[in-house]
Amino acid sequence: MTTTTGQFAPPTSRRASILLGEKHIVTEEIPVPALHGDEVLVRVAAVGVCGSDVHYYEHGRIGDFVVTAPLILGHEVSGRIVATGPEINPDRIGERVAIEPQRPCRRCVQCKSGRYNLCPFMEFYATPPVDGAFTEFVTIQGDFAHPIPDSVSDEAAALIEPLSVGIWACQRADIHVGSRVLIAGAGPIGVIAAQTARAFGASEIYISDISPERLDFAVNHGATHAVHAATESTDGLDVDAFIDASGAPAAVRSGIRAVRPAGRVILVGLGADNVELPVSVIQNREIWLSGVFRYTNTWPLGIELVASGRVDLDALVTGRFALAEAEKALVSGREPGALKAILYPAR
Repeated sequence: MTTTTGQFAPPTSRRASILLGEKHIVTEEIPVPALHGDEVLVRVAAVGVCGSDVHYYEHGRIGDFVVTAPLILGHEVSGRIVATGPEINPDRIGERVAIEPQRPCRRCVQCKSGRYNLCPFMEFYATPPVDGAFTEFVTIQGDFAHPIPDSVSDEAAALIEPLSVGIWACQRADIHVGSRVLIAGAGPIGVIAAQTARAFGASEIYISDISPERLDFAVNHGATHAVHAATESTDGLDVDAFIDASGAPAAVRSGIRAVRPAGRVILVGLGADNVELPVSVIQNREIWLSGVFRYTNTWPLGIELVASGRVDLDALVTGRFALAEAEKALVSGREPGALKAILYPAR
């Protein structure tokens, strides 16, 4: 039995922006998904536009994930619980939450080992064939709807998702007090990684990009040094860790060469499926190299970093759009100075 409170009755339909094919989105009325026993129904407040959403919109696929049927994009989500399944305490109705947009099986070897981000049976928002949050209502398992304090805005709560990528990258890079870090790419993830590294205690945070405007923003929001990638070299920096948030093969190669012996390289940015790497440098310096695939158990820390003011996510928001303007939101990143677009399904 679904539980609701007040005058609110469970909706039977919801508006959604739906990707029908490459560069083809429509806004339609569709049924609200069934609410299972361990789930909550959330009225969506804000949804961030991610680079993966843009990639699906422009190319219809990311690697092996291919859009073969209509798909709702969006996985950076905040909202308010309006109904609960029978296994969830109905006192949660009315809670503002940041959604961790995934459903692992909780039974496989990866899940039981604490690596649920690597669950082979994962259902992740806006990853074919699972629908996302460019819509008015979504469902999620109750423990993946994380309560947020009133001091955290709807926009910042939605952006706990990309912050989680930054947290996971910094954790895998073993960033701690006194670390020296190089980050390639001063887009949203790069800036978030810089802020996270600063919160983790890094003493020097270099960030590289070809955009002077983005570099200026990054230095004002976490980074300690800006490197113009077109005119300056990172050779000889001898940093403890390199985080690539660009996906650019040249940036990856130069970043690896900037890492000290026994340092760490973390690949975050979406780029080519195959990249030539300086293998001799990796071998001779015994550099530890890893990719990042989403995150595990990062929302509580992310919420704390934002609520305490150690990470500023609101500053990243440069565009605000109604649900019917989803296509405008998806292409808004091309505008000079654009960082993060937010969609508001209730508008």
